[in-house]
Amino acid sequence: MQNPIFFGLDMFLFIISFCIAPLYGENATAVKVDVGIILDLDTYVGKISRTCMLMAIEDFYTNHNYSTRIVTHLRNSNNDDVDAASAAIDLLKNVQVQAILGPQRSTQADFVIDLGNKVNVPIISPSSTPSLSPKESPYFIRSAPCSSFQAKAIAGIVKAFGWREVVFIYQDNNYGSGIVPFLTDAMLEIDAFVPYQSIISPSATDEQILQELYKLKTMQTQVFVVHMLPCLASSFFLRAKEAEMMTKGYAWIIADVLTSLLDSVDSIVIDAMQGVIGVKAHVPKSNKLSYFTKRWRKKFQDENPDTDNLHLNVYGLWAYDMVTALATAVDKVGAVVQQFKKPVTRENSTDLDAIGTSNMGPTLVDSVRNINFKGLSGDFHVTDGQLQPSAYEIVNVIGNGDRTIGYWTEQHGISKTMKPNGKAVYSTDKDNLAAIVWPGFCIDVFKEVVKSLPYLVPYEFIPFATPDGQSAGTYDELVYQIFLEKYDAVVGDVTIVANRSRFVDFTLPFTESGVSTIVPIKNDERKNAWIFMKPLTKDLWLTIGGFFIYTGFVVWVLEHRVNKEFRGPPSQQIGMIFWFSFSTLVFAHKEKVVNNLSRFVVIVWVFVVLVLTSSYTASLTSMLTVQQLQPSIYDLIKNGEYVGYHSGSFIPGLLMDLKFDSSKFRNYSTYEEYNEALSRGSRNGGVAAIVDELPYIRPFLAKHCSKYAIVGPTYKAAGFGFAFPKGSPLVPEFSRAILNVTEGEKMVRISREWFGEEEGCPGKDGTVITSNRLSLDSFKGLFLTAGVSSSCALIIYLSIFFYENRIILASGTSITQKLSLLAKTFDEENNKSSEGSKKQGGIGEGDRTAESIAVSPDFPRSPAVSTFYHLEGVFSQEEGFSTTEPGTPYHDMIQT
Repeated sequence: MQNPIFFGLDMFLFIISFCIAPLYGENATAVKVDVGIILDLDTYVGKISRTCMLMAIEDFYTNHNYSTRIVTHLRNSNNDDVDAASAAIDLLKNVQVQAILGPQRSTQADFVIDLGNKVNVPIISPSSTPSLSPKESPYFIRSAPCSSFQAKAIAGIVKAFGWREVVFIYQDNNYGSGIVPFLTDAMLEIDAFVPYQSIISPSATDEQILQELYKLKTMQTQVFVVHMLPCLASSFFLRAKEAEMMTKGYAWIIADVLTSLLDSVDSIVIDAMQGVIGVKAHVPKSNKLSYFTKRWRKKFQDENPDTDNLHLNVYGLWAYDMVTALATAVDKVGAVVQQFKKPVTRENSTDLDAIGTSNMGPTLVDSVRNINFKGLSGDFHVTDGQLQPSAYEIVNVIGNGDRTIGYWTEQHGISKTMKPNGKAVYSTDKDNLAAIVWPGFCIDVFKEVVKSLPYLVPYEFIPFATPDGQSAGTYDELVYQIFLEKYDAVVGDVTIVANRSRFVDFTLPFTESGVSTIVPIKNDERKNAWIFMKPLTKDLWLTIGGFFIYTGFVVWVLEHRVNKEFRGPPSQQIGMIFWFSFSTLVFAHKEKVVNNLSRFVVIVWVFVVLVLTSSYTASLTSMLTVQQLQPSIYDLIKNGEYVGYHSGSFIPGLLMDLKFDSSKFRNYSTYEEYNEALSRGSRNGGVAAIVDELPYIRPFLAKHCSKYAIVGPTYKAAGFGFAFPKGSPLVPEFSRAILNVTEGEKMVRISREWFGEEEGCPGKDGTVITSNRLSLDSFKGLFLTAGVSSSCALIIYLSIFFYENRIILASGTSITQKLSLLAKTFDEENNKSSEGSKKQGGIGEGDRTAESIAVSPDFPRSPAVSTFYHLEGVFSQEEGFSTTEPGTPYHDMIQT
């Protein structure tokens, strides 16, 4: 017979694992599979990818019991090819990893891919260089689209504008040159000619870049396609602006790697790139992506507290999805012998030969090379070891960031929306793009004003920047340079304000201006008929329901034999399980519990219900009141909220005049920073509102019109003007010329090109709701307490019950007969607890307590059961036993 103590312990462990595992999703029996990660952890993309990869592993295994589990081994390649190769050898030789994620750069990946082919280990790298082909390397999987895919999208833009000649400008390495053959072929298909290719060394000096730009300037071609990494591109475009090639008449198209990483580029570079067109992989918006972005931002900030203004980009999303794909493939392959198969030792063998080959690799690589699922980045479709792009966004660099002006797909060509209605043909019509702003806003106005003067005014544009290309100061400091006689005039988006007019004279404004406030739009939740469901997330609702049923079941088990309230027909007992637990929600349960274990369970559960109902009430109240409020400028001051503004502008002085606390100011340089700060909110490192001038607010709202709105009042400002030294005779002349320009169609055209038409938001529904919903994570400890309490009570009760009925368990009958007898015994009423006083002189009629074994007529008489001890009562002759006194052993009284 099994020891009842061990039996109870087994039951305890089983129930505890059953209750706790769904909360934490751990599977101690999962087979560990070693996977290496090689990243440049000092780079922008490397830091983002690391966080995304680790979050992917956490998300994949949470709340799922897979038979396998990836264990990662991270190595830093330090942006060096040799370090990347050394890291790969270490992972393969000493760790025997079954796959390697990375490295990032193509020069690093080239050698590592050869290693993977040699030892049969999949190498999953984002390297987009076409020269690294998964077709030629069977163990190479490209986790980002090949750079050659974008060639047709770029050619589509060139054809849309009818350009017949294009110059390629690319980085002098395998990465830069790899795309050239594909671009050349794409241009030939649209009858465009490539008269020249400009190659820029990654180590080129500013003088060398300028020399090449002046050479390009002498050519007739003024359309350029640039394929460079952000570091080299930043220096290049600053020099292009210095060479006056970022002006009207020039067209610049940048490839996806630079477009996707524009948020990593300094604001001074973005200012130099005004009007540039770019292509980048399209990432569809989704609730899942929005939720992940918020989690990622918090985790990334915790891991990198010294890093500011980093944004989640498509490379991080691809890294997340690739880890998910690998984990899925590993689980599909299952538990395979992971030790490397050692080769036969031979003469002149190298350390690489001694590594051997992976047993899992051949099966694993087949699962990963062709996988398709819906990921954070959209449709994550890998075909023959290469990620397939679904679409490209066409963007225009404008203001402090970029805005989407259209899309390109292989099926529809260029279109304003991702899914053009009723469109079945391929199009390269530029009318399918939104209005494009070409280089030179303020510069265009200045040139038009100079043209309207009755005499020639020679001029030279000098950027207000440091030698390394950074901004040299604020707008106030820029204007003050005239007073210091360093500049003869200032041309730009300089607002006319009183304190600046003490040092310079301004012309009449060439554009109207005003200062207003942007805040997030919030829905009125009271209009939602299902608002009562919103305080809790779906997972939390389901968990609460499960615990209600589980607690009701435990109380029923504990009370069934001793409490008449918990007895009756099966339908009534099932109803009691649901009724008793759910009635505690409103504290309306009227049934008294008599078992001490039941009382313990109910006390703990009532406490849990009290916490849940209180939290639910508070959250619902918040949704019905605070959430619907739209903050005004005065609410922001009163509540001490953080407020953002454009770096270098005069807005801080205006805000301090309105009695704002200057410690609550945060400055930003790009529209993406505006969006991120408003999304995070004042309490999470962002801001509650952005205060800026209307010329900057309008393009931002055009891009995010469904998320933000302007709230009053609007404070008047004089507008943008040109600044000259005090008493300059050019001021009245330029002012009259400005009137001629602004009263005609020229200024209307320039304003429309820069700011675009004020349009609504077709295809976008409603507004964004700020969520205060309660999630399961907030109550894991509470449910853990309730689950352990109920489970312990149940285990104690079952252990006692099984011990008291150990005679049945020890019998030589079948398991089915044992279970049947145990069920009958459990279903019989135990009156000992409620009528113990009536049984002091013996057992009453029909009494079958938990301490007297109830044996049915069909109980088997087995020779194996030779001795029973009568504990408290008697058994009748009809059941096969003689009547004896308590304590008398039953020897040889079993009928044979």
